[in-house]
Amino acid sequence: MDFSSPFSSSAQNLLTWLIWLVTAYLLGAIPFGLLVARLMGSGDIRQQGSGNIGATNVLRTTGKLAGIIALLLDMAKGFLPLLLAKQSFGSHDPLTGGVALAAFLGHLYPIYLRGKGGKGVATALGIFLAWTPSAGLLAILTWLLTALFTRISSLAALLAFLLLPAFLFYQDSRSAMATALCIIPLIFWRHRSNIQRLAIGSEPRIGRST
Repeated sequence: MDFSSPFSSSAQNLLTWLIWLVTAYLLGAIPFGLLVARLMGSGDIRQQGSGNIGATNVLRTTGKLAGIIALLLDMAKGFLPLLLAKQSFGSHDPLTGGVALAAFLGHLYPIYLRGKGGKGVATALGIFLAWTPSAGLLAILTWLLTALFTRISSLAALLAFLLLPAFLFYQDSRSAMATALCIIPLIFWRHRSNIQRLAIGSEPRIGRST
């Protein structure tokens, strides 16, 4: 009898998990906002505007084109690993959820910047757009419409993710819902200073530095 085969199979599965999770984290950790701003001549945006490396601060400090590029790249680093995991393992496999969390945490706590990352909105939207396209599109639409009418980026993000569980409810994806319930509290936590400013009416509007 071959007693090594169960061990070999378990080791192979562990290696597969490690490769996917580490790759997703490292991709999610790429600070595209910081890189785009530097390439377009704005220097280190961590020393400008809100100090955040996300697309909103890129827009504020470097302009619309840079902001759009940073937004799309931050979405892509959530979208691509999740799409590949979904195609490889299926929507309901635990590894797919693990890949989503790894990419998201990479953006929040990037190894390249000693763990000082962004707030995760664009990356999370990219994740759910790939995982559950209908729910992802509804979240993006909520985000865009709220930003358009209120001109407050943080409010748009918070509302989009507050409604995301309702959008996911109709997708019949327990894995996506479980992952969303891990991601949403982190997004709200990263926006805690924005929430305080929203409460007192001092949150900056899109296009303004103060």
